[in-house]
Amino acid sequence: MIETPYLLFLGDAPDMLAAKVAIGIRDWRPDHAVGQISLPGCGADLGLTEMTLDEAKAAGARTLVIGVANRGGVISPAWKEVLIKALEMGYDIASGLHNLLRDEGDLVAAAQTHGGTLHDVRVPSVGYPIANGVKRKGKRCLAVGTDCSVGKMYTALAMDAEMQKRGMKSTFRATGQTGILITGHGVPLDAVIADFMAGSIEYLTPDNDDDHWDLIEGQGSLFHISYSGVTMALVHGGQPDALILCHEPTREHMRGLPGFSLPTLEELRDTALPLARKSNPDCQVVGISVNTQHLSEEEAVAYLEEVEKRMGLPAVDPYRHGADRLVDALAAI
Repeated sequence: MIETPYLLFLGDAPDMLAAKVAIGIRDWRPDHAVGQISLPGCGADLGLTEMTLDEAKAAGARTLVIGVANRGGVISPAWKEVLIKALEMGYDIASGLHNLLRDEGDLVAAAQTHGGTLHDVRVPSVGYPIANGVKRKGKRCLAVGTDCSVGKMYTALAMDAEMQKRGMKSTFRATGQTGILITGHGVPLDAVIADFMAGSIEYLTPDNDDDHWDLIEGQGSLFHISYSGVTMALVHGGQPDALILCHEPTREHMRGLPGFSLPTLEELRDTALPLARKSNPDCQVVGISVNTQHLSEEEAVAYLEEVEKRMGLPAVDPYRHGADRLVDALAAI
């Protein structure tokens, strides 16, 4: 188990988008975060108290969580001074990066010397099966996006919270490092060997009660040249009964790919649904989740109204306005 509370390390993140791991913890487990620590030039600010390692330790922090998700998932040499000092002070360190803490000799040495633990969240801990497509009991909802980092995890978490409030049977199923750090369990999908990715999602969402919903955290995008593979594994392995389309309307291009524009919501619907129906012929698109964080309230409401009229589906920002209408759409299936 990863010891809480956390000190969230922002490093030299160039912007808020690069700090999405820390943002997710701040928003969904605020009681786990005592503060943030950043390096000079950091472009991200969570609005938490900026602390030194000493101050956070005095406030009770047990684990330094690397809250940055940079392209390629690498541990920057510029971070090492802070990471090693944290271990010397008795912190554990948790990371969801592809570049593993356990592969960094200086961090391993410091952990061994000072009794700290290195938690690599993005390491599969189960020997997952190859997917077989056998129909499972229970119900499943998958968030699919026009791009990476458009709010798929937030959508699933918000829907799960609303369903729990109503007394409905539901479980948020984490498939990435942020979701795993928030909930304490899940599948680090993009670190699973390709042949076993869909099988890992079958494993994550097993047979359940007929009225139980698994809210599956989406990853990547079917349209993203870099990360479409994980999305495809979710679409087939998740065997979803329902899809929620997720979109961020202010993006000028796909994340990290300046030469590629985002698909329309219609293109996403018309691509994702036929693929989902290969594993579940009864799958439906039931709603649209729009990340309106960069729009004013007036702009957000107008945009949601336009999308809803155009698509004929409930369109909401579940984090800003609540997920009740998306949950209503699930309950109607």
